[in-house]
This record gives sequence, C-alpha cells and structure tokens, in this order.
Amino acid sequence: MFIDIHVHTRIFPEPRRGAGGCFATPEELMEILQPRGVVRAVILPIVSPEAQQTIQSVGEAVAIAEKYPDFFVPFMNIDPRQLTNSSEADLSYLMNFHKDSGCKGIGEITASLPFDDPLMENLFRHAEACALPVLFHIAPQQGGFYGIVDHRGLPLLEGALQKFPDLCFIGHSQPFWAEISGDLNEEDRNSYPKGPVIEGGAVVRMLRKYPNLYGDLSPAAGSGYNAISRDPAFGYAFLEEFQDRLLFGTDICDPGNELTLFDFLNEAVAAGTITQKVYEKICWRNAAELLEFKI
Repeated sequence: MFIDIHVHTRIFPEPRRGAGGCFATPEELMEILQPRGVVRAVILPIVSPEAQQTIQSVGEAVAIAEKYPDFFVPFMNIDPRQLTNSSEADLSYLMNFHKDSGCKGIGEITASLPFDDPLMENLFRHAEACALPVLFHIAPQQGGFYGIVDHRGLPLLEGALQKFPDLCFIGHSQPFWAEISGDLNEEDRNSYPKGPVIEGGAVVRMLRKYPNLYGDLSPAAGSGYNAISRDPAFGYAFLEEFQDRLLFGTDICDPGNELTLFDFLNEAVAAGTITQKVYEKICWRNAAELLEFKI
C-alpha cells in the first residue's frame, strides 16, 4: 500500500511543454497509480509562473479532490508575493480559507526567491502558525529555473530550519537530493549524480540535526529515486536511519513517466534489505500521520 505525497493533475487542457508531455488527468492518474497499490494521492497545484506554460488554482485541486474524495487529497499552494507583495501580507487569511476547503499542506512551492527572502520567510511564518507542512522545489540559481533558491550545501534551507523549528519542511528536487553526497560540485547540482555516496552530504547532516526536515522521495525515476538507488548499500541504510521522515512520491508530470521507485522499494522489502516496518512507514504510514488521516 502507498500514499503518494506528490502528484500533479489537471481538469483543463494545457499546452505541451517544450520537451513534450503534460500533466495527467485525474482519471489517467488513477489508472496508473491504483493498480500499483496507491490508495491516496496528494495534489500539488502549481500557482507560481516560473518556468511554467500555465498556472493552476487551488480551487482546481480542491474540485478534483471533491470529485474523487476517496483517492485525492489537496494541498493548497500560495505564492509569497500574493495579497500585498510584501513581507507583511496576512497569508494566514489565505491558508485558513484553503484549510477550510480540506487542504492539508502547502506545495509544491516553486517561486524563484531565496529561502531568506523576506517574502518567503513571511510564507514560512504563517505556515508555521497555521500548522501546515510545506513541500518545496529548490532551484540552483535565480532565473532560468523554478523553485526556492539556495546555494551549494543548502545554507539558506538550514537557516529556515533553524528560524522556523515548528514548521515541517519537505525537501524535493535535484538540488535537494544531489546534496545526499559530500562530494557534490556546483556543475552537478541540478542533475542526477551517479556513483557511491560520499560521507558529508548536507541532506544527511541536516536530517540528523533538524527534526522538522522531511524528504519527498519523488520523482519515482528522478532525483529522489536516484539519491537512494545510486549506491544501494547506502540507500538501504539511509531508508533505515530516516524511516520516520521519508515520504513516498511519484511526481508524475506526464502519463508516460517511469515509476521505478515502486520496484526499488518492493524488491528491497522482499529481499529483506529493508524491514517491513521501514517499508510501511515510508510507503504510507509517515504520510498518514503527517497529514492526519486514517487509512
């Protein structure tokens, strides 16, 4: 059984991306995920314009979840520039409105601002006050990418973890998961590094130090999957050590995406390289506890 912490879907047609592909419809997603054992999927609407062909509304995610309430769970998404485009904006007003519509968290945050930008810190402050987890994409630089901006070693994320200790941060994307290894160079930050994981990675260090940091293992054939599969012996030990703060996800951005994370986890538990307890926590129990719903 799985809870997918990271899906994108749409009601309305959208233009295909430059590299091809577009978000699956809700029905396509269910056809892909349900046969693989997914019982709930968290919709992450894209509301920021950076590197997007189109943007979505939170209402679209809520409408999909209302149509298929036994499968989809909506997150809200809030751009930190909304309302007054200032660090004094009362974003709790929006957050509480969307909470009342059934939204369980905030994400995927893709606004191209640094973690320590006053607007971004205002978003974190209100999310912490409203007890809403935030799921974010990291960008390696401002301009040309989407996601919250940070540097090699993720010092700005670390500052946010320190400044907002009661806020659950869920990390995702290439510049997040590439930091699993201590030998990461600047050129490889937005890629899928291969080979043995070297001690000293920022993600490992921060997961050990900050209990409010979680990891989204999506995409199911991308950065999250690569982080735990590039060095399998390390990957199994990583899953064991951080079993309480890792979340299964697919991040399907097109119906044709590969989903090898399913096989990696299923084969690991079948072979005994991870325990049934660890498997269940990562695949669904952690998400159920974090989002406070029963399965």
